Amino acid sequence: MKYTIGIDLGSTTTKAVVLNEDSVVMGRGITNSRSNYEVACQVAMSEALINTRFSLLRNELKSEGLSEVELDRWVSELERRFRAEQYRSQLTVLTRELNRFAGRMLIGGAALRAAVGRITGLMAAEVEDLYAEGTRRKSDFFRDLAGGRYMKLAETESRGHGVGYDQVVGLFDKSILDVENSAEAAGRFKDHMAAAVCAAGAADGVLGQAVSRVASRELEQIGSVGTGYGRQRLPFPEGQIKSEILCHGLGAHAMFPLTRTVLDIGGQDTKAIQVDDQGIVTSFQMNDRCAAGCGRYLGYIADEMNLGLHELGPVACQSDSPVRINSTCTVFAGAELRERLSLGEKQEDILAGLHRAIILRAMSLIARSGGISNQFTFTGGVAKNPAAVRALRDLLTEHYGDLDINISDDSIYTGALGAALFALRDRRRSAGAPAIH
Repeated sequence: MKYTIGIDLGSTTTKAVVLNEDSVVMGRGITNSRSNYEVACQVAMSEALINTRFSLLRNELKSEGLSEVELDRWVSELERRFRAEQYRSQLTVLTRELNRFAGRMLIGGAALRAAVGRITGLMAAEVEDLYAEGTRRKSDFFRDLAGGRYMKLAETESRGHGVGYDQVVGLFDKSILDVENSAEAAGRFKDHMAAAVCAAGAADGVLGQAVSRVASRELEQIGSVGTGYGRQRLPFPEGQIKSEILCHGLGAHAMFPLTRTVLDIGGQDTKAIQVDDQGIVTSFQMNDRCAAGCGRYLGYIADEMNLGLHELGPVACQSDSPVRINSTCTVFAGAELRERLSLGEKQEDILAGLHRAIILRAMSLIARSGGISNQFTFTGGVAKNPAAVRALRDLLTEHYGDLDINISDDSIYTGALGAALFALRDRRRSAGAPAIH
């Protein structure tokens, strides 16, 4: 299969989207952005290609006449077992790297290696439970999943065996970068999938045959485009870098072809974009001088409230009386929050007011970009926040009346989708093929 790939390197997450030659999304990948943008890019691309092979597998099984219920069951089972094998592979390399760094310690190295052995031994024993059917994991990023468990076990080690907690944690911080850079840790799709099929007891049947065909199928990259907050750091030639504005406009249009106005609230900035009937940007406004009102701001608020970022929206939605927030400036947010809490105002009312203030700030950008033309599409990570969506619907109705508001479950991939489409257009143009509409 020939494909193009788009990479959106954001300030908090890096996304990748794979398209086939018919403009069909075959795979998506996401990982945490980090100081090493090249690693983030490679991890997101790898995840997107794994996801692509699962899409190909689904198509193979569908051609065998399996029902949608059977497809969902088998693909879900295989992906769960595949992820368990991938985790084991990464954990093996992490264990080796932890021991390597512990061995370099002039003092206490033996005790550290013993601590590492106990910690990683427990982590290895927990893999089956971690990936058991129905288990909910807080994250599927190895750094997050393994890191969270490692830190908890490190606390136990420091209390029970007198090993310095900071030393044990420091070993992880040093080792994880090498694990993320390791092809050995990532492993091969073919190997992980073969183990997953065996674990599912389906190696000799229709499923095993379909997996073999998909695993041996060649994937040929014919184009790539990068975008996002960190796009200048992507390992792409200059001609393969596009602005966020262009990619989000085209991506939103691809998701919802009647889109004319796009609001994107990401980790570091907010963008209000107007597009024509081809997804071409006609005007825009962007807040990129500070993180006020963006995902980073919400992350700061979550820390101040001692909540997880994913908890902010649901808590805010419990409010019946949002308070009026005077400022969305990150610098002053903590002080205002503490003052309002000390006055007895409810947590949910404060958070509801904060979400409304964020959307009001975005509304001013929309107005300056040219107002709203139906249809309206909301994208970015904040589009997954129910309180932000509620505030947006209320304010849009208040100022513009009834509108069609589009929000995709895959809204966080909008920029990467636009980038992949640009790559496919460039490929078609160079080959003299008809343009994509």
